[in-house]
Amino acid sequence: MWFPALGLLIGVIIGLTFSVSIPPSVARYTAIAILAALDSILGAARSELEGEYDSQIFLSGLITNMLLAGLLTYVGDRLGVQLNLAAVVGFGVRVFTNLARIRRLLFFSARATPGRTDAETS
Repeated sequence: MWFPALGLLIGVIIGLTFSVSIPPSVARYTAIAILAALDSILGAARSELEGEYDSQIFLSGLITNMLLAGLLTYVGDRLGVQLNLAAVVGFGVRVFTNLARIRRLLFFSARATPGRTDAETS
């Protein structure tokens, strides 16, 4: 489970170290794709904590979410409608839901540590 977090940390360090500029013409697509990827990564972390992680589901969800979010943004740009807001709201809700579930799983696993008595967990 720590490998994805380590990869994310390395990616952030590389991004901060090197000057990477994203052209304004694709900045919205990049932002939506990053939000979709974050949703998939947090979903994978939650699944790992629940003991249900499957790498094929993670990869297919990551690619599908990013493509769908980019497609919504593209179609919205062509129609003159901000369809990217649908992706922002949808993925934003999922990100916060996954974070809440991860937090609960971590708290409950800390409370259920072997060797602790019921008095210590209360």
